[in-house]
Amino acid sequence: MASKKPNKLAFLSMPAPASYVAGLGRGASGFTTRSDIGPAREGPSAETIAEAQARRGEEPEIDSEQFQDPDNEYGLFAGTTYEADDEEADKIYEAVDRNMDARRRARREAHENEELSKYRAERPKIQQQFVDLKRGLAVITDEEWESIPDVGNLTRKKRRKDERSFVVSDSILVGDRAQTEYESSLDIKQQQDGFVTPADAGAMTNFVEIGQARDKILSLKLDQISGTSTVSGSATSVDPKGYLTSLNSVVLKSEAEIGDIKRARMLFDSLVKSNPKHAPGWIAAACLEEHAGRMVAARKLIKAGCEHCPKSEDVWLEAARLHSQDDAKVILANAVQHVGQSVKVWLAAADLEQDVQAKKRVLRKALENIPNSVRLWKETVNLETSPADARILLSRAVEVIPLSVELWLALARLETPDRAKAVLNKARKSVPTSHEIWIAAGRLLEQVATGDPQKSSEARNKELEAVDRTIEAGVRELRRHQVLLTREQWLKEAERCESEGSPRTCEAIVKATISMEVEEEDRLDTWMGDAESAESRGKVGTARAILAYALKVFPDKRHLWRRAADLEKAYGDRESLDAILSQAVHYCPQAEVLWLMAAKEKWLAGDVTAAREVLEKAFIANPESEQIWLAAVKLEAENGELGVARELLVRARTVADTERIWMKSAVFERQQGQYAAALETVSSALSKFPKFAKLYMIQGQIHQLQKNHAAARASYAAGIKACPKDVTLWVLASRLEELDGKSIKARALLEKARLLNPANETLWAESVGVEERAGGAAQAKTMLARGMQECPTSGLLWSMAIWAEPRPARKSRSVDALKKSKDNALVTCTVARLFWAERKIEKARDWFARSVATEQDKDIGDHWGWWLKFEKQHGTPEHVAEVTKRCVAAEPHHGPVWQSIAKDDKNIGKGTKEILELVADALQ
Repeated sequence: MASKKPNKLAFLSMPAPASYVAGLGRGASGFTTRSDIGPAREGPSAETIAEAQARRGEEPEIDSEQFQDPDNEYGLFAGTTYEADDEEADKIYEAVDRNMDARRRARREAHENEELSKYRAERPKIQQQFVDLKRGLAVITDEEWESIPDVGNLTRKKRRKDERSFVVSDSILVGDRAQTEYESSLDIKQQQDGFVTPADAGAMTNFVEIGQARDKILSLKLDQISGTSTVSGSATSVDPKGYLTSLNSVVLKSEAEIGDIKRARMLFDSLVKSNPKHAPGWIAAACLEEHAGRMVAARKLIKAGCEHCPKSEDVWLEAARLHSQDDAKVILANAVQHVGQSVKVWLAAADLEQDVQAKKRVLRKALENIPNSVRLWKETVNLETSPADARILLSRAVEVIPLSVELWLALARLETPDRAKAVLNKARKSVPTSHEIWIAAGRLLEQVATGDPQKSSEARNKELEAVDRTIEAGVRELRRHQVLLTREQWLKEAERCESEGSPRTCEAIVKATISMEVEEEDRLDTWMGDAESAESRGKVGTARAILAYALKVFPDKRHLWRRAADLEKAYGDRESLDAILSQAVHYCPQAEVLWLMAAKEKWLAGDVTAAREVLEKAFIANPESEQIWLAAVKLEAENGELGVARELLVRARTVADTERIWMKSAVFERQQGQYAAALETVSSALSKFPKFAKLYMIQGQIHQLQKNHAAARASYAAGIKACPKDVTLWVLASRLEELDGKSIKARALLEKARLLNPANETLWAESVGVEERAGGAAQAKTMLARGMQECPTSGLLWSMAIWAEPRPARKSRSVDALKKSKDNALVTCTVARLFWAERKIEKARDWFARSVATEQDKDIGDHWGWWLKFEKQHGTPEHVAEVTKRCVAAEPHHGPVWQSIAKDDKNIGKGTKEILELVADALQ
């Protein structure tokens, strides 16, 4: 019975349909074999594929770029001309897009944010999930943190252990076997070198542990037997210091060092074998053995070196060094048989002798072999205790070695002055190219001239002139023999003469050589530089001689006279300073400062009459000099001659008639309590000098003293109108209003002053002070910030900013202040006060010294006051005296507190020292 089931494989016997391609449905294509190149067969064409897709009812895929221009990838019409209507259309479409985007934008963005927040709430980040736990970690203690258990294996799965095995090497097995064995015989190396630990024995040594163990054992022993202890009837004493010294002398060598010694030994062994006549090789090999601690081997090597290199003095000297003293004598005795001309060998042999007579015998034997050695003659002479014997030896020495300058000079020093001259003349003829002999001759003449105190000054000066002639002749002779020393070399010789106590010889050298190698137009600057450099090295005599010669060449240079006067004031006595100033005013009569210095020195010496005479001569030379007139007034006022001082001021106003003289006249009357006369003087002065701001200040201050605030306000207003650029007037006017209880008007004045005088630190500081005194701390801080923006490098404002900060922030603020203000003196003083507050005494002292380092900083009196206050609290009396001395020498004139105290009528006539004490007490 035939089956009715359809045959599923019937298609295999059917013919293939048209355009059938096997595997096309699953994406198969032709392939390439090794035998043919190219596809196995051609694939169906595009038309065939389209027909097959149409029979299956599939729609053909449309290529979006089928209409694309092959020459233009953007579009078929992209190459056309872009005209105005195209641009207008693009703008319209862009406007439509913007309007569409703007519609519902707020609602759309709110919806997006809501969705985002909802998503974050449902799926928060891991970091956000642990925020509260991380915040709780801040209160965990160290014990709780340490008690947290380590993370273990929580998977509950047994992990297979790594049970890999390795084959043990034969060397490890042999080594383990040898550890339990005992060796009862010595090998060849041990028999030769003893029990020296080889470099490759055992593992690496831990020297840190060895050192720790050694220190522990040492401490135990010292604790047990420190001092004197009795054990078993015997007394034992241990010196801990000596014990430590002996332990430190133990040299521990590492394996690397031992290995290096072995390699170096091999190299040196090869060297001495290949070149046995090379003496440095033997010396180096012996030094290596000495470094390794093998003295016997070192001595053997150096002995072999002496045999192979008998003509090398270094080998013999090294051999003597490596042996004991007795053996060294024998070695050096053999050495002189081979190198009898070696000075070093003879000197080493003499050093080995302990007896002076034995040393003399060795050195005289050396002189028989080497008679022309200067060093041997010097050593022989040094051993002589009798000047006569030394003189005899030196006489023989200069006969044998006539070209040795040292021996000639040594002989001249031992002779009497007359015979020394003859010796130096012989030396000059023997060695005509030596400048030391000429300098020694000059020093000898100076010694003879100044040696007799009973000699008259004329005879002494005449003999000292011979020193100048001798040095000049020496320079000429040296130049004739082509010996040309530079200026620097001659100046060094002059400084050496000064340091050895020959100032006139130093001056003579300067006179004879200072003009060498200097162009005529550069002489003054060069000589000034030479004088300053000599003074900086402490050679005052040389600097004085240079300035004296420069003054002879340039007698009309007033700054040169001033420099010489300053040098004498710093290092000389009063007589030398008076002499310099007398010559200065003679050659420069128009130099007012020199007249004033001369008068002041006379006054400080207590000779008021001489000071008056100097000022009278100054009046004749400078009749219209206001400085001289004012100096005369000050002299009379300080000495109580008030009537004379008033008359001098009247004459000065008539003769000189300067604004400063009128101002001093008003100040003088105010100091004497004559307020009416002072106001009258100020009014007369203002009629002549309406632009002089200090006159308005004096007038306003006098009205303030009289409690007439209205008149004082009018005076300051007139001054501000006449001199709007004067900052002090604005400050005084502001303080007057503040004193009168009108802080608002004071602020207005300072605001106007800042508009007229921008970027002025004084006005900003005063504005900050007004706010602070008014009780507005916040407003003061704001004002200070504004001021620092306008004056970013102001030391005054930075100093105020430091103190405005809380204590912990002041240090960092001071660092910024130092950088911004470029180490301003006010900031430096503030930093010193910060160190003072922190009780860092030495640092505070150093910073106070830095605050008065430069000449400009020394003029600020407040810094000296702070320093003195600091030293009174933490320093010694010597520190206080040093600060006072330096302040008196600096003569400061500026500083808010200093000026207020120094210009107070109560303190008229007080010196710098008294003002400094008052300032130190007033500073808070």
